[in-house]
Amino acid sequence: MPKQILVVEDDPLVSLMLENYLEALGVEVVGCAEDVAASLQKIASLTIDAALVDIHLANGETSEAVIAALKAASIPFVVMTGGSFHLAEAMVAEAPVLTKPFTLAELERELDLI
Repeated sequence: MPKQILVVEDDPLVSLMLENYLEALGVEVVGCAEDVAASLQKIASLTIDAALVDIHLANGETSEAVIAALKAASIPFVVMTGGSFHLAEAMVAEAPVLTKPFTLAELERELDLI
């Protein structure tokens, strides 16, 4: 299981829940970002073992550029979505997907896959 995770999530309550879940799993949240620009900055500047990436971000943005940056940096990620998403299949083909709401056990299982 990764030890240092970036959380890309625009909903503050979901972000807080994820931080609590990750803490319970012994994982450090090294950063949280709610939009593409903040996510890209954190990917470039932080040491990250993995990321949790919401598909739909603030201001109607999607996380395609974030996923591309994670792939370019060889950082594994788990995709999170509250419903359907319309990213190119190739963008998320190898990534585990968590459908919100999800449990701590489901998050742990997906993190173990990356």
